[in-house]
Amino acid sequence: MSEPLSWAGSTALVTGATGMVGSWLVRELLARGTRVVALVHDADPQSELFRSGDATRVSVVNGALEEPGSVERAINEHEADTVFHLGAQTIVGTAVRSPVPTFEANLRGSYLLLDACRHHRALVKRVVFASSDKAYGEQPELPYTEDMPLLARHPYDVSKSCGEAIAQCYHHTYGVPVAIARCGNIYGGGDLNWSRIVPGTLRSVLRGERPVIRSDGKFVRDYLHVLDAVSAYLALAERVTEPEVSGRAFNFSTESPVNVLEVVAQIQALTGTALEPKVLNQARHEIPGQHLSAARARSVLGWKARYDLAQGLTATLPWYRDFLGLG
Repeated sequence: MSEPLSWAGSTALVTGATGMVGSWLVRELLARGTRVVALVHDADPQSELFRSGDATRVSVVNGALEEPGSVERAINEHEADTVFHLGAQTIVGTAVRSPVPTFEANLRGSYLLLDACRHHRALVKRVVFASSDKAYGEQPELPYTEDMPLLARHPYDVSKSCGEAIAQCYHHTYGVPVAIARCGNIYGGGDLNWSRIVPGTLRSVLRGERPVIRSDGKFVRDYLHVLDAVSAYLALAERVTEPEVSGRAFNFSTESPVNVLEVVAQIQALTGTALEPKVLNQARHEIPGQHLSAARARSVLGWKARYDLAQGLTATLPWYRDFLGLG
């Protein structure tokens, strides 16, 4: 096992820092005394990074992932030794409607970032690459395990599996110390993508409206609380220089898959509401069943989720009450 990483002595670049996971990762890194550099394309005042005031405590580099030089400048000028690559276009529907911008952000953005890490190997000691369970595509058996081939077919899913291939290329060809995180559906305070089932349902029921389900309600998924995702990324970063971690992918999951109707029912029970969901059955190009085995993360990293769905939703609810002014 490698020497324990001293976060207080590190400088971490976080791409996607204005996103839900990025915002909470930045907060945890700051709490550990890490100097944080955030690549920011759009300074969204509703982002938790800005609402919390954490944006004033980090070094902000303005730029886009797919712009040559933006990430290289962030790494070089701020001497980042750790890179968390969370930046991406993450909405499945957006990717289906406009695949090219998704490929630009998720593929071009990834190879430009990894090439900057290659170019500055004297600085960058560890890279965590945020992928997704979507990279697996539709498999004949579940749960997903890391030894399965990646069978993605649709735009967002393909952008993640191709991004992983690029990360593997830079590891095996150039020795870039990168590890890949595959999480299920991440939820928690700060997610303002209302098309997603957790924030969309919470907003609806808190406003006294019927929750809307885009699918038939029977799609099965893993749901991972954002703080568990943060702990997963940190666990990978702390061990990425070890041979059994570097260049490998790791699943992170509660290993308790549920369908969409069950998620809505738990939110209604938590909020004391009972309005019948509006089931649209309009979801297209999505995989009916997805869930992950986290056995490798347990055995190699000693990682385990701290929040089950009920606990995670309970921790999430106050953030949305406050955001919507319904506290």
